[in-house]
Amino acid sequence: MIKLGKKIKKLRESRGITQQRLAEMLGLSRPTISQIEKNERDISVEELFKLSKIFNVSVEQLLALEKEPRVIIKESKKQKKNKKTQIRVNVPQKNLKKFKEVLLYILNKIGSKPNIGETVIYKLLYFIDFDYYEKYEEQLIGATYIKNHYGPTPVEFKKIVDRMVKNKEIVKIEVNYFQYPQTKYLPLRRPDLSVLKNANEIKLIDNVLDRLSDKNASEISEYSHNDVPWLTTEDGEKIEYESVFYRTPAYSVREYSEEI
Repeated sequence: MIKLGKKIKKLRESRGITQQRLAEMLGLSRPTISQIEKNERDISVEELFKLSKIFNVSVEQLLALEKEPRVIIKESKKQKKNKKTQIRVNVPQKNLKKFKEVLLYILNKIGSKPNIGETVIYKLLYFIDFDYYEKYEEQLIGATYIKNHYGPTPVEFKKIVDRMVKNKEIVKIEVNYFQYPQTKYLPLRRPDLSVLKNANEIKLIDNVLDRLSDKNASEISEYSHNDVPWLTTEDGEKIEYESVFYRTPAYSVREYSEEI
């Protein structure tokens, strides 16, 4: 596992930034940067957000402390073999379509709310997927989620969103929410509801949005930390859908029979 200080050093050097220059950008001394890179000094939340902006990576990526999973959107049946030891996620076209339309549905309903940034969307997608799986024992989007410091993160998200931005289906904007930088996505078209042909899918999505879409990034992240699937997964590892059947009553969305 790569420690945070080592990751910061690697990001700094890859961008050709000296310790002195990074110190000036953060309003710190050069010896302090050296201490951070040696994991001899803790980093504040404010400094994390500044580093995220300087290196143009999400805070989640900074804190994941492992190699990012490799995400591949399938274009054909032929796939090149990947010899790296990263998690490798294939996104079939049917899952890609479902992911896009669910995201567009969410953004059309609540995307303009000031608290709805990238981190909140991550958690909404997680609860949509895991609530649906618990309730119906089937996948809705079926995205792959890993556990990191700020809660479950869908590893396919950035790859799919980059494509949607390129295709002018959504627009990505950077704003400030209170004193923190926030990445927002706004829809440029309506969702294709024919993809959500099962009435239970829209009903469950609406239920999750009604319950959780007023929470800010900190609140919904903290909320996700008490869900059994996140609690029972090691840092940086894939969260298994089956773990949803061991949820506590506070998080469970299914009425279970008392029969074993």
